[in-house]
Amino acid sequence: MSERINGSEYKTEHKAVGVADSLSSVKGKTELLSPAGDISCLYAAVEGGCDAVYAGSDRFGARAYAGNLNPSEFIDAIGYMHLFDKKIYLTLNTLIKPREFGEIYEYVRPFYEAGLDGIIVQDLGVLDLMLKEFKGMEVHASTQMSVASVYGARLLADMGVKRIVPARELSLKEISRIYDETGLDLECFIHGAMCYSYSGMCLASSFLGGRSGNRGRCAGPCRQPYSIREMKDKYVLSMKDMCTIDILDELVKSGIRSFKIEGRMKSPEYVYTVTSIYRKYIDMAEAGETYHVDARDRARLRDVYSRGGIQPGYYHRRNGRDMITIDKGSYKREDTEKKNIKKKQYPVSLYCRAIHDEPIFTEVTTPDLKHRVHVTGPVIARADKRPVLEEDIIRQLNKTGGSDFCFTDIKVDTDGLGFIPVSILNDQRRNVLDALKDEMIDGHKRSL
Repeated sequence: MSERINGSEYKTEHKAVGVADSLSSVKGKTELLSPAGDISCLYAAVEGGCDAVYAGSDRFGARAYAGNLNPSEFIDAIGYMHLFDKKIYLTLNTLIKPREFGEIYEYVRPFYEAGLDGIIVQDLGVLDLMLKEFKGMEVHASTQMSVASVYGARLLADMGVKRIVPARELSLKEISRIYDETGLDLECFIHGAMCYSYSGMCLASSFLGGRSGNRGRCAGPCRQPYSIREMKDKYVLSMKDMCTIDILDELVKSGIRSFKIEGRMKSPEYVYTVTSIYRKYIDMAEAGETYHVDARDRARLRDVYSRGGIQPGYYHRRNGRDMITIDKGSYKREDTEKKNIKKKQYPVSLYCRAIHDEPIFTEVTTPDLKHRVHVTGPVIARADKRPVLEEDIIRQLNKTGGSDFCFTDIKVDTDGLGFIPVSILNDQRRNVLDALKDEMIDGHKRSL
């Protein structure tokens, strides 16, 4: 089939897939993608039940004023996410200046080698570089690229792009058509701040304040009051936040592969609250359940962060006065979700053999028994005075602190005759857990 536009013919290959049954041809379940503005937000996303996070490091991201992760933190985060069988995407979604282009390769390389799952880009030159130099890593086209049609999506697919984040102004029907005709993974926003401008096309911040949104430094002029005719000091450009909790069943069936929560400038409490609530209802929608949103959940979504109210975005409408805050410019945040966000730790079992005149032996095992690693240490000397007892060993080994693991059970075999310095027990715990992590995430690593 072909279409003629302005005298030119464009081929369109329609698949025999409709909106209602698109989900069956999407590989795997719908991905819940959460923002990670800093490492605390990443931990909150995992605890809330995300499938993946998107995060920036210290350069080239569209949220320069977020906490972001420094390169060392980002590499650690890649390993951490892979422990829990989750993904992490790097946001490199700003326009790149010519003098910066030569720095991109070395900037991305350590993340790629550590096993980065994908990279989200706006700049076409950067996209081309990523596809050519970093094989095996997915390249995603950011919403900043303003992909608004099948034709733009197909062009990117032909280049090798695996996923696009369509322009946020598209309807559900338009989004479904892109999926039906290209089969691309689609990543769409389901909750969070809305931009008054077309995706990726706003220059207001640059013109008015010298800070470009396309360089990650938007000053948010749309959130300021303006006077227009009879309207004095009204927030005529400030949009209410998006909330699609009531139409998740439709979105699941539409061909959207990844449900994206906006918010790399927001708090860990916001990330946890929004992620956990959407996790609950996405699971219901995927199971085919008819669900009704609990009033308490709706209130939590509204109260944790909201600019003058919430609305479902453009999926079923083109525009409307009630999408704008008008009288309220600043956000409303009520700390009703005072939660102590803790780092989720991977549970493992530990065994330690501590017999005098023998090397100390420590082993850890994952619950599924797929991974079992051990380390040995120095020979244990006989105690001159008080020997180290079983409870002493357990107490010291159990100090996992901020590590990626925790022990569900610890078994110790000891004759109660040896002396073991605390430093040796600490080394055993640290070394065996480091060895386990290396084994569990090694399959994700790459080399150039």
